[in-house]
Amino acid sequence: MRRALELARHGWGTSHPNPMVGCVIADARGRVIGAGHHRVFGGAHAEVEGLDACRRSGADPRGGTAWVTLEPCNHTGKTGACSEAIIRAGLARVVIARRDANPVAAGGAARLVAAGVRVEFCSASALASGLASPFLARVALGRPWVIAKWAQTIDGRMATGAGVSKWISSERSRRRVHRLRGMVDCVMTGIGTVLADDPLLTCRGVRARRVARRVVVDTRLRTPVGARLVGSAREAPLTILSGSEAGAAALRGAGAEVRALPPVNGRIDLAGALRWLLAERGVATVLLEAGPRLLGRFLEEGLVDEAMVFVAPRVLGDPSAHGPDRGVRAPTLDAAPRLCLVRTRRVGDDVLLHYRRAEGVHLPVGAP
Repeated sequence: MRRALELARHGWGTSHPNPMVGCVIADARGRVIGAGHHRVFGGAHAEVEGLDACRRSGADPRGGTAWVTLEPCNHTGKTGACSEAIIRAGLARVVIARRDANPVAAGGAARLVAAGVRVEFCSASALASGLASPFLARVALGRPWVIAKWAQTIDGRMATGAGVSKWISSERSRRRVHRLRGMVDCVMTGIGTVLADDPLLTCRGVRARRVARRVVVDTRLRTPVGARLVGSAREAPLTILSGSEAGAAALRGAGAEVRALPPVNGRIDLAGALRWLLAERGVATVLLEAGPRLLGRFLEEGLVDEAMVFVAPRVLGDPSAHGPDRGVRAPTLDAAPRLCLVRTRRVGDDVLLHYRRAEGVHLPVGAP
């Protein structure tokens, strides 16, 4: 199953909005004879790729076993039903890491059992069982998967008291962030970051699997027409979510999309904005690169599904310096937003801490 996981992760950034899925096939004697993964939306699913690999090598999968990270689909969409492909191939056993909760595609396991195929659900690989979490959560919640990224010092500061944050993390860490930008549907920030840093939020210096939409949360529509985000709007799409239309014509004339959303208590409704991005712009994954105010709101409202925190070997020791928790007001420890550490990695002199939501299933989705 771990090999199937490794294959599935190759679909990160290209299979969306479909889930990442990997498949490994062994013959009746236990020899691996085929493997595949879902490479691109609209392309062959992992099981079909694995069966095709068997045929190309002249191996017969009849009587063999398939290990799959997600329950084979049981419907015909852009491709045929994987459950039927498995039955036609004569596989005797299918081991599945995660049941598909999508009502459109679910039911593959039951179809296989009805055809006499032995089906087992296996939780031996937490990584594999959590691989489809972004897809399944999107089906359940009706909003994109949100990955929050920030860099901080050892003492938990994102910027100095004066608001200076360039650069807390190392060049290697920033390069890793560029890779992630090239694998998500959307990079989101707030107007505070736009005014303070004038960022581009594009993927640079690495290979991009897709061009992410840049999104600015800007309640009062203060984004300058001369901002670098606006100046690059014709090369990479830019959407500004605002509660005001004042000045929108100039921004639209420069190529930016301005979407007016009714403010709630004077602020953009973040959950509503996420639902709109999924429904109207097809955004399935959001990388949140924001300052303490917007990041704090996402954390407080329970909208962060995954967090990538780069900890740099610096100590500011300044009580006025900004942390990632502005706006979070937990009256008790039990009420505080809780994340679960799933992976640590050294990146040069920095440490990357990879978290997921504490509740629910295991999460790591193969981020770079």
